[in-house]
Amino acid sequence: MRIPYEVPASLGKEFIELEPEIVAAILRTLIAGWQRACNFNDVNAQAGEVLMTERLRDGMRSDLKTKGHPWGKKLVVLPGTESRSSSAVVIPDGRTDIPLMLFEVFLRTQEHDPHAIIECKRIDGANKHLCREYVIEGIDRFRTGKYGRSHALGFMVGYVLTSTVEAAADGINAYLKHVSRNAERLEPADLCEKMLSWVSQHARTTSLTSVRLHHAFLKFSDDVA
Repeated sequence: MRIPYEVPASLGKEFIELEPEIVAAILRTLIAGWQRACNFNDVNAQAGEVLMTERLRDGMRSDLKTKGHPWGKKLVVLPGTESRSSSAVVIPDGRTDIPLMLFEVFLRTQEHDPHAIIECKRIDGANKHLCREYVIEGIDRFRTGKYGRSHALGFMVGYVLTSTVEAAADGINAYLKHVSRNAERLEPADLCEKMLSWVSQHARTTSLTSVRLHHAFLKFSDDVA
């Protein structure tokens, strides 16, 4: 069984694109990894972002090893690593939270850098500072090419400290509206039956193309799905 990893490239610069089936597979791996992460007592609303991300990464790897998914041997969850936004940058200028490699993309492109990136942030829809950080230190890293410069899409994870996943998305949208970026608002997506997710589109500052972001909000409870 061959899972399609890329759609035909558009004219001009070729960005790494992933089929909806692969986006859904990544989202399912995220939620399964988070359910495993929440089995640890140190994963809670008071935990640091780095600890939660390490637990999430370990959970994703464990799920891929044990569940026998069709994509289990074709998707690699890499450790967080320093990254360069372009080949012209010699000193790393960023650190990716959860980079992903896809074997079929590598075989086709010989691209050694990650083929998708997951950026993780703490979020509370009622906390304006955290909503701003989610945008400025998360979304905008994809817009400026600091992350995913050659990617057509990226992933954002929000660790929901209080309230609901819907409130988290609403808080981010309220901030985007406040700064006159309402066109970038997060919209509900229907890609994965096991979890709610959102999608947004953002103009890049480095080219005329836009970047698409898929957002998953994760709660500290048994109803994380």
